[in-house]
Amino acid sequence: MTFKLHLIAAASMIVLSAPAVAQDNEYAAPLTELANGQLREIAQNPVLVAAIVAQNAQTAGYDAARIDSLDKQWRAEVNAADKPLISATLGTEASAFLASAQADSAGLFTEIFATDALGLNVAQSTVTSDYWQGDEDKFSQTFSVGADAVFLGEVELDESTQTYQSQVSITITDPATGQPIGSITAGIDLSLL
Repeated sequence: MTFKLHLIAAASMIVLSAPAVAQDNEYAAPLTELANGQLREIAQNPVLVAAIVAQNAQTAGYDAARIDSLDKQWRAEVNAADKPLISATLGTEASAFLASAQADSAGLFTEIFATDALGLNVAQSTVTSDYWQGDEDKFSQTFSVGADAVFLGEVELDESTQTYQSQVSITITDPATGQPIGSITAGIDLSLL
């Protein structure tokens, strides 16, 4: 293969592997504006910040085995009748606040959930499929990046609603110190932007 063909093949691979959000850049500006406005306002709510700070104090010493055990428990509870971990998380004042923020969005937010410094769920508006977000870009591309980080997920078709959605994630900071303490992710119905 000639150098020119190698170059074309390499360029094709780069285009094919680019994230969907780059290809759907018509949404990037309004999603970023939403992240830096309405979502950041939600993220600074004192009830949510206090819940994250409290959980960070509790989970600071957790190792990978403990995190994996909690994630497995959560996944098993999703379809179980008895849901102690899920119920405990959904039953907090911080989760009630996120559920209210979702309801007040008139359908714009399809879900909202916040994590601690390890990527473990602290509060959420609805049940997530897993408890640990620390292995996903929504956490690693925000919390690990810094206070002003914004991560836009891929645009996907939600089969149940037949609407296009994207997840928007930002770092949550402690207002007193400016230091990252967790992350927040919101599912966005793109038809309502």
